[in-house]
Amino acid sequence: MKLARSLGAAMLALPLSVDADPAMECGDASSQVEIAACVSETAAAVDSAVETTLSFAMSSATELDEVTQRDVAVPALEKAHAAWSAYRDAHCNYVGAGFGGGSGTGIAINSCRIELGRARAKELQTFAR
Repeated sequence: MKLARSLGAAMLALPLSVDADPAMECGDASSQVEIAACVSETAAAVDSAVETTLSFAMSSATELDEVTQRDVAVPALEKAHAAWSAYRDAHCNYVGAGFGGGSGTGIAINSCRIELGRARAKELQTFAR
């Protein structure tokens, strides 16, 4: 019970942005148009981070293939990333569909892309040696 209270207290002490929807990170935005612009800019920055970490991971995969004299790591990473991209697009479109075409659809889709993109960049970093 003591551990549960300690964990609960620790979770409450974390910054809000850790669990916040990316749209909530646009604290200075005062309208839906401004939130949409903020989330769109953040999504572009996250996409750039994913591409950067992918290029580092690809360099590591290329080096591994050269050292092992096999052509395995690069095609595997390419296939994995293509599958992740397809999943991200399909899943985030599903999330957006839940808004029934309303004005928050774009914000929801970009927020989803941000969350999944941040996770992908973090994952790719573990393979970029």
